[in-house]
Amino acid sequence: MDTKSLRVFLHLSESLHFSRTSEALHMSASTLSRHIKQIEEELGQILFIRDNRSVALTQDGLKFQRYARETLAGWDVFKQSLGSSAEQLKGELSLYCSVTASYSFLYSILSKFRGRYPQIEIKIHTGDPVPAIARVQNKHEDISIAARPNSIPSVMEFKRIAISPLVFIAPNDDAVLHKLGMNQLDMIDWQTVPMIVSEEGIGRTRIDQWFRHKGIKPSIYAQVSGNEAIVSMVSLGFGVGVVPQLVLDNSPLADSVKVIDVHPELEPFDVGLFTLKKSLSNPIVKAFWDQVSV
Repeated sequence: MDTKSLRVFLHLSESLHFSRTSEALHMSASTLSRHIKQIEEELGQILFIRDNRSVALTQDGLKFQRYARETLAGWDVFKQSLGSSAEQLKGELSLYCSVTASYSFLYSILSKFRGRYPQIEIKIHTGDPVPAIARVQNKHEDISIAARPNSIPSVMEFKRIAISPLVFIAPNDDAVLHKLGMNQLDMIDWQTVPMIVSEEGIGRTRIDQWFRHKGIKPSIYAQVSGNEAIVSMVSLGFGVGVVPQLVLDNSPLADSVKVIDVHPELEPFDVGLFTLKKSLSNPIVKAFWDQVSV
């Protein structure tokens, strides 16, 4: 079994789509199927469950996925160790972040990195920020951008790139505020005003702590996934939300909401890069990490 076979398997294990993988890897569907069959025969195990509608990994497939990631990462580190110049770096770097983070940070970071290391292929996955740290810890990506929780796993390394306040927002419409019972924003009845909050994550934890500190049981109108959705619902007049200022600054709906002054203020987000400490031995990851200023 060679590295090409491992890369073919790994792509299919992530896409779970034979046509998509064969197109991305520029090989026929029959060649792709032959690669997978050869791997399964060599291992003596079925790695994929296939039918006419779907593809899924078996338990052995999940184990082999972890093996393939670790093996290919080790192979890339070894190849880079043979090079004599940082400018010769070649390979792949994978990143995970929210859509907001991609707008806020990736352009400036990647334009500099791409200019210096043009032969490094960069893969970016975007999604909800909640699983960002876990995705790196589980080796789905090399690096993620996320807010730093109060404690992080000992195997992880963090580098700050920004501080973003966590702010309460309300609709920017006096008639809507009146319907919500918020005629005076400095005298809000927090037990009755409808709240739109995150389902989980650091922001939700800090909101819950804020209300507990005040001895208030809030009226939760909706629990949503993604800060952008909170801004949307608040702008439509469904209630009051809490989002990082960073999200608000990048939202096309920023003019449809207003920030409410609250006391005490919520603890801000400490936003930065996360990677596994051992991943910093990979010259590609290390090059990306080092070029980001604290």
